[in-house]
Amino acid sequence: MKLNEGLAKLLNGKYEPTSLVYLEFKGKDIAIKTNKKGNAILAFVGQKNEIGNIKGERYARTLRFDKDGKIIKDHWELKGKAT
Repeated sequence: MKLNEGLAKLLNGKYEPTSLVYLEFKGKDIAIKTNKKGNAILAFVGQKNEIGNIKGERYARTLRFDKDGKIIKDHWELKGKAT
């Protein structure tokens, strides 16, 4: 499953730094892990099971900044199944 534009826009927002955030998007459960700046760096997209784990797809984000703090690389990559 490739990230659609709506989901990518949701993941590009700012969230609580260094945390795990749970969201819903178009019937899918999403768990987002954030870095120290509040940027999403891991995303688990699928269905939440009875113990709260998300079974579906796992995505990792490559996020690079230049010396002035401007984003020079921002890319989401499918890493496989999330169980």
